[in-house]
Amino acid sequence: MATSSLGPVRLQRATHNPVLSPIEGSDWEGRTVFNTGVADVDGATVLIYRAQGTGSDVSRLGFAVSTDGVHFARLDRPVFVPDAPNEVKGVEDPRLTYLDGRWYMVYTAWSEGNIEVAMASTTNFFTWERHGTVIPGPDNKDAALFPDKVGGRYAMFHRIPPSMWLAFSDDLTGGQWGDYAEIMRPRPGNWDGWKLGAGGPPIRTDHGWLVIYHGVAQPKRYCLGVAMLDLDDPRKVINWPAAAVLEPEEPWELRGDVDNVVFTCGTSERNGKYYVYYGGADTAIGVATIDREELIDFALHSDSWRG
Repeated sequence: MATSSLGPVRLQRATHNPVLSPIEGSDWEGRTVFNTGVADVDGATVLIYRAQGTGSDVSRLGFAVSTDGVHFARLDRPVFVPDAPNEVKGVEDPRLTYLDGRWYMVYTAWSEGNIEVAMASTTNFFTWERHGTVIPGPDNKDAALFPDKVGGRYAMFHRIPPSMWLAFSDDLTGGQWGDYAEIMRPRPGNWDGWKLGAGGPPIRTDHGWLVIYHGVAQPKRYCLGVAMLDLDDPRKVINWPAAAVLEPEEPWELRGDVDNVVFTCGTSERNGKYYVYYGGADTAIGVATIDREELIDFALHSDSWRG
């Protein structure tokens, strides 16, 4: 539970958690169902989630939809599968952003000895146009595209270990991403003291870009925290609370394919609340909620890290 001069701040887990779990016997989602991109579409919540079967480590992406943000129906087949040399070992951890009339998905493309950021786009979540590598490896992931241009350019989070970085481009799909800037680095001795990376795309507020991110402490315990970045120059961190807002506590978060993990790739806004979707122990998907203004206030005014 996060605490500050404002008092405790806690994301509230849904009573129906996990909202998606592996399907026994499925050849593509029988082992794990976890890290999910999130899209708000005409009052519904769409999840594009990562899944693995029991026969290999290769990840594919599935589709689920809900009208209440908690109860989901899903397809019995993946909607996005490895289809390029740079992703033969899997497509992982999608993040979804709506821009220029399309949904853009940045995801981790995994091949032998190389982890990099690739992009695809869609208007319906079932047919996709691939745009190839946007940020090369050999070890770059945790990418999330901003929902608006910043200073006339497109902006994207990414991770060069062990820190969280920004990249910029004049051309969303055809140009070079560059001007890398490190914005958040591990805070030794804190819950995010080993490495950290973006959660979902940042959320525009009147006060700045609200960032929900993951941080890791040894021995590999993943938690979620928040920060607020400047609207005009997100390289500037306005405030970075010291405390986590969600930690692995439930049995399905503590034990699974990878123990002690809560990991988000996206957030939905519904009825004045943020619905934060997260993978638990790299095995199932849950959701936790918080009042929108409460989380913004916490991100802006809670005590920052003091090392």
